[in-house]
Amino acid sequence: MSRIIILMGLLGLSVFNSHSIMAQESATSPRLKVLSYNIRYLNKNDGQDSWENRKLAVVETIQTADVIGLQEVVDQQLDFIKRNTPDYQWYGVGRDDGKLAGEMTAIGWKTGRIQVLDKGTFWLSEASDKVGSKSWDAALPRIASWIRLRMAGGDKSCLLVNTHFDHRGAIARKESAKLLRAWIAGNRQGLPAILIGDLNAQLGSEPLEELLSNPNDGVNELIDARQVAEQQDNGPNSTWNGFDHIVDKRRIDHILVVGKVGVESFLTLDPRTEAGRFASDHLPVSAVLQLIAD
Repeated sequence: MSRIIILMGLLGLSVFNSHSIMAQESATSPRLKVLSYNIRYLNKNDGQDSWENRKLAVVETIQTADVIGLQEVVDQQLDFIKRNTPDYQWYGVGRDDGKLAGEMTAIGWKTGRIQVLDKGTFWLSEASDKVGSKSWDAALPRIASWIRLRMAGGDKSCLLVNTHFDHRGAIARKESAKLLRAWIAGNRQGLPAILIGDLNAQLGSEPLEELLSNPNDGVNELIDARQVAEQQDNGPNSTWNGFDHIVDKRRIDHILVVGKVGVESFLTLDPRTEAGRFASDHLPVSAVLQLIAD
């Protein structure tokens, strides 16, 4: 019995030490602030919640981050955002034609902090390289855009993927999760990876279970950044408001991480316009991450 107690004590000390070492490493690691925000597409029927009334609040909110992932962006919106975020560069393609038509999962990065080494977009379908494709029970074509980035002044790199799952097709959401997990496994090349976006799914749902499961596929384990953050989220417990009220416990916008990346803090924001209206029908989420040295 005493040998078992000693062994358990040694194991506990080993676990404690590994966490302590990780904390010490992360304390001096480069910090990367990421933000995900479904900004609501330009809809002429939105009345007092039109893009014209919301755009300044959106632009002000997103410039708090080093890397920004937006969903539901159309070309006219991205053009305004580009002109009003001079410290950022942007990448995004329309889901309908791979150019300007349709919504984008646009990514912006602060040029003084981030160098982008590579970028691209693929479709959430059985023919992911086919422009405009959709599969399963998806109502619309869906895409994921990605960048491979390096922190300025150092050698720390990571892969960031921004996506928007279908709002109607339950099968499409589950299959999109499988596709994304496999894509990250095949493309992160040992780097930390960050998956952000509007997944139209909550923790415990099939799509999130697919993403957060732990098969032997090279991804290791994607982790919900909010659940492991050192500084816990003190914002709303939901990311959906429908331009009316924050719907309790409807958290469908996420930041997931895998690899040598620590999560210092996570926050759900609640930006408003000057008139006090919601800046979008979703709330943005942000996290301060640490790219930990090898």
